[in-house]
Amino acid sequence: MDNNAQDFQSFLQILPPVEFACVYGSSLHPTNHDKTTMVDYILGVSDPIQWHSENLKMNKHHYASWMVHLGGERLITAVADKIGVGVHFNPFVTWNGKMFKYGVVRMHDLLQDVQYWEKFYLCGRLQKPVQIVVDNLDIRKINYINLRAALSASLLLLPSEFTEADLYAKICNLSYMGDVRMLFAEDKNKVKKIVAGQFDLFHSMYRPYLEEFEAKKLLKLSSTANHQIEVSQVFIIFY
Repeated sequence: MDNNAQDFQSFLQILPPVEFACVYGSSLHPTNHDKTTMVDYILGVSDPIQWHSENLKMNKHHYASWMVHLGGERLITAVADKIGVGVHFNPFVTWNGKMFKYGVVRMHDLLQDVQYWEKFYLCGRLQKPVQIVVDNLDIRKINYINLRAALSASLLLLPSEFTEADLYAKICNLSYMGDVRMLFAEDKNKVKKIVAGQFDLFHSMYRPYLEEFEAKKLLKLSSTANHQIEVSQVFIIFY
C-alpha cells in the first residue's frame, strides 16, 4: 500500500508537522477512480493544543467558526477530550482541487487505544486497511498487537468453518458493534462493501497471522477455486 504515499503526503505540507499520519476509507479502494472522493486522515501529534494553535495560524478556515471565536485551540482540544474520543475532525477541507477530512489525536491516546483497546475507535480504524504516510514512532510495528487481537476476537465470534471474506467482515464489524449509527444512519451493507472493495488489502494485512495460527495448529487453511482461503478452526479438548 505504498504506491500512493507520495500523493497522500502532499496534503500534509500545508499542515504543522505530525508524528503519525495515515489515510483510511474509500480513497484506498483499488477500484475507486472517483476523483471527488474525500480523502480521510488520522493525524497523531504530541501536543494537540500546540498543534491546533499553529494550525489556526496557518489554516483557520479549516475549523468551525464558533470554535475559533469561543476558545480556539484549548476549546478544540477540550471538546475532543471530554465529549469525543480524543479526536478532533476538520471535514470538508478543500485543497488543490480535492476534498479532505483530518482527525487530530494525541499520540499517547493513539498508543493506548492501539495497544489496549481503551476507547476502541482508533484501534478499529487500524484494524482495517490504511495507508501510513508518517510513522515517527513506528506505530506500524505496534499495530501488530492490534491486528493479532482483532483476528483472535473474530475467531471467537465465527463458526468452526468460514471463508476468508467472512473473517474480514467479522474483523471489520468489530468496530461497528454497538455503534448506534449502524441502526439508522449507516448503509446496512457497509461492512460487505468495505471488504469487497479492499479484499486484497485485508488479505495482505492478515495472511501472515493466519499462517502463524496455522503453524500453531489452531487453524487449517485451504485454497478455493477463486484463490480465496477457507478456514477451519481446530478445537482442542482438555480432559
